[in-house]
Amino acid sequence: MNWDTLWFEILPYIAAGICVSVTLYRSIFRPFTFSSISSQLLERKKLYWGSVPFHYGITLVLLGHLAALLLPKPLQTWNSIPIRLYLLEITGLVLGIWALVGLCILIWRRLSERRVWAVTTPMDLVVLALLLVSAVTGVLTATLYRFGSYWFTLIFAPYLVSVLTLQPSLGLVAPLPWIVKLHVINFFVLLAVFPFTRLVHIITYPLGYLIRPWQIVVRNRKAPALVSKNQEAR
Repeated sequence: MNWDTLWFEILPYIAAGICVSVTLYRSIFRPFTFSSISSQLLERKKLYWGSVPFHYGITLVLLGHLAALLLPKPLQTWNSIPIRLYLLEITGLVLGIWALVGLCILIWRRLSERRVWAVTTPMDLVVLALLLVSAVTGVLTATLYRFGSYWFTLIFAPYLVSVLTLQPSLGLVAPLPWIVKLHVINFFVLLAVFPFTRLVHIITYPLGYLIRPWQIVVRNRKAPALVSKNQEAR
């Protein structure tokens, strides 16, 4: 067994299995762990300048990837006219750089702000590292191997179909450059890590609040009047 077999024939199923099983477990047995655990109250300015470009940039980039996977033929038709292809490529690259800049600001914020660092968990750092690898390799792929919106539909759309039909076609991805392979492998690793992180909150839906148990909030602070009475009694 070579490395390509491990990364592109075995890892996708391991990552998907972990993602689905752990997410279901958390949603059923630990529903209150579905939270973004926002640190907005600890620092806002850097959060704004990092969160806005990262979230909008990464969301649009992911939607572009999804469109290429689900609608390869219409996208190929769109790219058949050079000006459209150039416009799509430039837009994707700009969005990728925008998301990368926002992510760097978020990493800088978490490392430089003491109050934010105090609530940072090891898993937060793992997620940030994986997102950084994904963003950097994505920008490098778009820069070094141009017209990805065209060859992506010819390689990864059929590869995804082969994975879903339990017949992964290794020949489609084995010849790819190592940067592109790293981008794909990092996605599978991020998919496996996803249910263990606060990122899992993005798949919550409002209907869950109708059936989950009540959250009990207990005040752990004595009322001022009671404190004063206790002091007088002493």
